[in-house]
Amino acid sequence: MKKIIVSPSILSADFANLEQECRSLEQCGADWIHCDVMDGSFVPNLTFGMPVVKSIRRCVSIPLDVHLMIDKPERYVQQFAEAGADFITFHIEATESVSQTIRLIHSCGKKAGLSVKPNTPIGALTPYRGLFDLVLVMSVEPGFGGQEFMPSAIEKIQRAKQLFPNVIVEVDGGINKDTAKQVIDAGVDAIVAGSAIFGAPDRRLAIEHIRKGR
Repeated sequence: MKKIIVSPSILSADFANLEQECRSLEQCGADWIHCDVMDGSFVPNLTFGMPVVKSIRRCVSIPLDVHLMIDKPERYVQQFAEAGADFITFHIEATESVSQTIRLIHSCGKKAGLSVKPNTPIGALTPYRGLFDLVLVMSVEPGFGGQEFMPSAIEKIQRAKQLFPNVIVEVDGGINKDTAKQVIDAGVDAIVAGSAIFGAPDRRLAIEHIRKGR
């Protein structure tokens, strides 16, 4: 049985104690740390940029899973790579230069991910088959944490596994131990979770519950 990757989203962290929060995640068994970068244009929220990613990189040794919810992400790939991102994921809806952006990420020595909003079919990624390393299925509308899981994501995960069997399929949005079971059963490889981990009295246990879907 494969081990599910758990990537806690720091969007739910206490930013006044970010170093301590990130170290806690690593010590509690997180596989990656998910960094949600939002620009207030592609999505209706603002979060953080390269300096925060660079600061997190100094605190932990596990991979940084950077999700760019920004317009024209190609403008900032090199800066996020230099800041310490290991995976750089961007939305196909955010750029007209998808293939070029993937190549740019790879030229920086990083893994490239593609993501789609809930209303974008997973088949929209097929023109780029063989180019990317990860597909991120959004199970909420990107922009804010704490939203409810959209059941339509289940079919998209299954379809992604069929279309792209050799890439990591990740899901983000509304994940708790109950919805984790649903996405694991659908074949997901990596799970992003925020409040279900940061709001738990025992983060190690919360990570294991999500990893095992129970």
